[in-house]
Formats: sequence, C-alpha cells, structure tokens
Amino acid sequence: MVTYPFSFDFGMMTPMIQALIEELKAQKGLEALVLSGSRTGLGSDTLSDWDLYLYAEKPLPLKIRREIAQRFATEAEVGNDYFGEGDELLLTDGTYADLMYRSLSWAEDEVRQVWIDCQARVGYTTAFIHNLKTSQILFDPHNRFADLQKQLATPYPEALARAIIAKNHPLLRSKLTASYYEQIKHALDRNDLVSVAHRTSALLASYFDVLFALNRQTHPGEKRLVGWAKHTCLILPRDFEENVAAVVQGIGQEDILERISVLLDHLDALMDL
Repeated sequence: MVTYPFSFDFGMMTPMIQALIEELKAQKGLEALVLSGSRTGLGSDTLSDWDLYLYAEKPLPLKIRREIAQRFATEAEVGNDYFGEGDELLLTDGTYADLMYRSLSWAEDEVRQVWIDCQARVGYTTAFIHNLKTSQILFDPHNRFADLQKQLATPYPEALARAIIAKNHPLLRSKLTASYYEQIKHALDRNDLVSVAHRTSALLASYFDVLFALNRQTHPGEKRLVGWAKHTCLILPRDFEENVAAVVQGIGQEDILERISVLLDHLDALMDL
C-alpha cells in the first residue's frame, strides 16, 4: 500500500530554496504553498527542478514576481502561460525552481469532479489528483490544502475506477470507429508518421489511465510511468515493461500495429482475471 504524501527530507533543500520559500510565504494573498513534482515522488535526479505551487485566488502581481526573480535568479522567465500561469527561475546557486500559480477553488473543484463525482476523462484522469495527494505542504494557514488531502486520503472510489476504464478502454481499439488503433492504421496507410506518433502517445495515455485505475492508483502524469507502475501496481500485464518499450521504439516502424496488439492483448488478459 502506497501512502501519500511521501515523507520528504527537508535537509535536501538548499539554503537558496529555503530563502525563496520564506520569501513566497510572506506574500499577501497567498493561501497555500506546496512542493510537488519529482521532489515528492519516487525520487529526483540532477535534472529535477523544484516545483513550487502557489495557491491564491489570483497570481502574485507580475511586478512582485519580477522583483523576486531579480533577487534570487541569474536567469528567469516570468509570466509564462504555456502550461498554466508560472515563472521559471535559474537560481543563483545553479538550481531550478518552477513556480506555478493555481487557486484553491480550482483544486477543490477538481477534487469534487474527479474524486467525489467520479467524472472520468480521456487519459490522465487522476493526474491533478495525484499532484494534490503527493504535495508536501509548506504553508497552509487555514488548512484548506490539508483538508483536500484528507479527502484524498480516502480509499480510491470504485465508481471512479469503473468510469475511467469505461471511458478509456474502448478508445484503445474496441470502439466501432476511430479507436486509437484504427487511427494509427489509417495514419500508416497515409504514410503520416506525425499522426502515428501523436495517436500512439494518446493510446499510451489511455492505456496507463486504465492500468492505474485497475490498480486503484492515481495517475502520476507524463514522467516515470513505467517505474511508477512497477512500484505501485499489484497487477501488471505480462511482459509489461518490454511491451511498452517495444511500442515506443516502434513508432515509425512498419510493425507498430503488431507491437500495439501485443501490448493491448496483455492488458485485456489482465482485465479478464
């Protein structure tokens, strides 16, 4: 049984990260500050940055964010909105910090929609839920974030698992038309390798959504999926790691459909248990 959030060693924090956190905690309007991402997951490496999530009804004013960047960073991109509002900082000690701005109202709504109302999505259904579950609280004066984590500490909803499987499994290849398998076949017939890569990635997203739902585990997002599945899932398809690698390495190869068929056959066999 995997428990969240993981125990975090605060001794890993550099003095610069600690100083940045204290600066952020002092900002007006901040309702919660948490650390998430690789640092609170299965393990970080030299490429891992410090993912700091600032929860407030509005992001900090750009003027203040630029002043923080000037104080703490040698290089910075302030006001990014490529993947949601955020700032990317290369700190003066050589470490990277990624500051992301969200609202607690949004987080509470996400918990309600997915965890309480059991609304499934196409791929990554529980990825934001996973982020919330695995976050390490740094600042939470009114316990709103802690209350969210208490809700998410309840057993994985059976209705959610069924909804995820019902929404994602047919998309793999069994629905009447426009399954991912069929889309990849058509892309091959058209010699459209970009579409093959795109649809194969979508297939893998739904494949892992189904796999984690079968195991009543939240979806960790885009990184370390194989390692996370091996660490948290009690049941895995036969030759799981080899089959996933074969599909990824087969993008652009003539036998990609055969590789996908093996991957999905083994998943289906698991579901029949």
